Amino acid sequence: MHRWLARRPVGLSVSNTKRVIVLSLFCLTELAPRAAAQSNAAQSGGQAPDPQSRPAVTSEKHSGLQLSGTVVDASGAVLEGASVMMRSANGTVEKLTQSDSQGFFRISGIPPGDYRLIVSNPGFQTKEVHVTIGTAGEPTPLRIALAVSIVSTTVEVQGREDSLIGIAESATQGTVGYKQLDDRPIMRSGEVLETVPGMIITQHAGGGKANQYYLRGFNLDHGTDFATFINGMPLNLPSHAHGEGYSDMNIIIPEFVQRLNYEKGPYYADIGNYGSVGSANLQYFKTLPQNFAQAEIGMYTYARGVFGVSQNLGSGNLMYGGEAYYDDGPWTHPDAYRKFSGLLTYSRGDASRGLSLTAMGYYGKWNSSDQIPVNAAPDVGFYGTLNPTDGGDSQRYSLQGEWHRQGANSATAVTAYGFYYYLDLFSDFTYYLTDPVQGDQFEQQDHRWVTGIAAAHTIYSQWFGRRVENTFGVQVRNDWIHNGLFQTQDRQRIDKIDSETGNTLPATTQEDRFTDTQFGLYWQNQAQWTEKFRSVFGLRGDLQYFDVTSLAEPANSGTASKWLPSPKLSLIFGPWAKTEFYVQGGFSFHSNDGRGTTQTITPISGENPYPNTPSVPIPALIPTKGAEVGIRTLVVPHLQSTFSLWYLHSASELQQSGDTGGTTASASPSNRYGVEWANYYTPFEHVAFDFDFAYSKALFTEIDPDDAAPDSPGGRYVPEAVGLVISAGATVQNYKNFWGSLRLRAFGPRNLTSDAIYQSSSTFLLNAEVGYHFNDKWRFMAQFFNLLDRRDSDIDYAYLSRISPGAAAEFTRVFHPVEPFQVRFTLVRTFGGK
Repeated sequence: MHRWLARRPVGLSVSNTKRVIVLSLFCLTELAPRAAAQSNAAQSGGQAPDPQSRPAVTSEKHSGLQLSGTVVDASGAVLEGASVMMRSANGTVEKLTQSDSQGFFRISGIPPGDYRLIVSNPGFQTKEVHVTIGTAGEPTPLRIALAVSIVSTTVEVQGREDSLIGIAESATQGTVGYKQLDDRPIMRSGEVLETVPGMIITQHAGGGKANQYYLRGFNLDHGTDFATFINGMPLNLPSHAHGEGYSDMNIIIPEFVQRLNYEKGPYYADIGNYGSVGSANLQYFKTLPQNFAQAEIGMYTYARGVFGVSQNLGSGNLMYGGEAYYDDGPWTHPDAYRKFSGLLTYSRGDASRGLSLTAMGYYGKWNSSDQIPVNAAPDVGFYGTLNPTDGGDSQRYSLQGEWHRQGANSATAVTAYGFYYYLDLFSDFTYYLTDPVQGDQFEQQDHRWVTGIAAAHTIYSQWFGRRVENTFGVQVRNDWIHNGLFQTQDRQRIDKIDSETGNTLPATTQEDRFTDTQFGLYWQNQAQWTEKFRSVFGLRGDLQYFDVTSLAEPANSGTASKWLPSPKLSLIFGPWAKTEFYVQGGFSFHSNDGRGTTQTITPISGENPYPNTPSVPIPALIPTKGAEVGIRTLVVPHLQSTFSLWYLHSASELQQSGDTGGTTASASPSNRYGVEWANYYTPFEHVAFDFDFAYSKALFTEIDPDDAAPDSPGGRYVPEAVGLVISAGATVQNYKNFWGSLRLRAFGPRNLTSDAIYQSSSTFLLNAEVGYHFNDKWRFMAQFFNLLDRRDSDIDYAYLSRISPGAAAEFTRVFHPVEPFQVRFTLVRTFGGK
């Protein structure tokens, strides 16, 4: 289970919108004045204290039949909605009320006697006051101050303007609220991840395929080394037919994302597989701020409709919604990408105690204009394709349950999930290189059933008088997989002939049924040793087990397993002058494709046209290790700024290749290091600026001849690693019913081969959004993409291909262009709501 779900469930409210965001954040009592002041406007709700709590006890004596008072936090800020319960000496509840917007409460009609007044509020320590009610007149009003709980704190979250000093464990950990997502032009749903500073989302094929991800010097392909979750349920798919860790963000409906929590580096004990570079957990609303219906139209036959409804159901809340989408894109052969998504959530309770059940479904189908070599563009056009029959379809249907409980001494959270997934993908990357007659198109098919459970239990205690938090977690997941790789022409499976050897390439290159089982245990300790020093230590252990039945080559059947420990440590110093410092180090890993762990015979393909070629099984888990130093500061008024220097070592670039059925490997391990600087500036009430800069370098530890230009001895550059990334924006929020934003996205150039002979150009995009509220029911907006109409690349590669049967094979740059200038219009109608 993702940390932010398992360990920190608390309520967050947004004062100017009625929208409630739930965020879990660690804060200790020593930091109460600052944290409480930040959360002054965000306190809401109340509930009876946990019967297992151990409240602080004080004594007050009063006389009279009425008792009144004010509830405040440690800084003196009033707390609205605090629960005030009066119990008689025998424990019977006599009166129950809540503090109003001024923190004031009054209890009347009290018979004389001794009572216990119990005051509680989510995110604060429960306090118990002994009172004696006599007959001499009205007592003096009480003033009851609640300290921030070690469990959590409550903060107002609308975007990146909120401080995490005293809360976050690193400079590169953060939260993006729904308000910031609303203010960004988004062309495709996966781009919500571009709110993670330094991350780039691209696409090299049809719209329905998973995005290509780049972060910290990694070409993450479709998800390897970056763990993605939705409501704590993993999106990454291990042992996938197309690519390890395949993470399809097309299932996301951006309007339902309440917040995105992210963290970078291998320093977090509750993040296991694929967490080396970082992770992101997208939290959906449980209850919408307002019901809505939305219609969009745009250039290139773009159309989209989405709606969402929340309503009371019994003692809980029901939320449901859906999306219908169609887009041809600018391609010579239209994508015709259509998708349908839906969700249904029932929830009850609050941040302290509650549960939810969520069902989600997604179906997508598309044509695909894959990347083309630069020498093919004059013939097929800049937006053309060499194989118009490429494309695919995909489905994912899930059911997920979540339960949590939080008291003064402990917190527990459990998430269980199950889903069905299907992908049938047709691609063609080398065109006529292997078979000049029938072409090189291939099919990758993956369908699986997945079940999993994640549970975490946190105990709050003291060591040597210092507050300590110990979390114990377990995560289990099992994938029952049937996938394969097939030779095709016009989406029909056929045998092919290798042009160099004349050998037959069978229609079925590889087909397997197998289970991929992941089991993880972790312990994490957080302690506030002094007022200016705290630590987070984690120890994690993971077991990966594969049981493979090869349907194409029985010799490749078998079992494999690997156990890997991963220690982690974070040291946090400060704050001094609104500035906090971080030092971190840790180990992590990513899994390899289960088929490769038992493979002893290399499948017959264009890369290996020979039968019975011996193969060496690959390891199940690839370890990584990294370190980081960082700073987070608010010393400049209205400016949130973070800076970090980081390093990451990967023991191998080794992976199973879904495109060939064989294995690919670098000749040596790799090292990556870089710098990141993220800023969010709000100089005026309605204006915000952000600027994020990231630079990284990725090098093999030795010369690598495999990914190099012809006749080159190779080099040390890791191909496809993005070096420079800049993301910046200016946003005007709700000024005289208008809002708008202008955003810059720039990255590259990058080396395409290890010897750096082939390089990509830089990509530079300027997008914008402008909107207007007609009234409290209707609003309109326009989104503008690629305002400068640049003909840059979304992605670049360099490899050997043949663009036509009679052409010569050529090693050259291959690209997929960004989409040209286009406009989309949106009309939104809101109604009702919670």
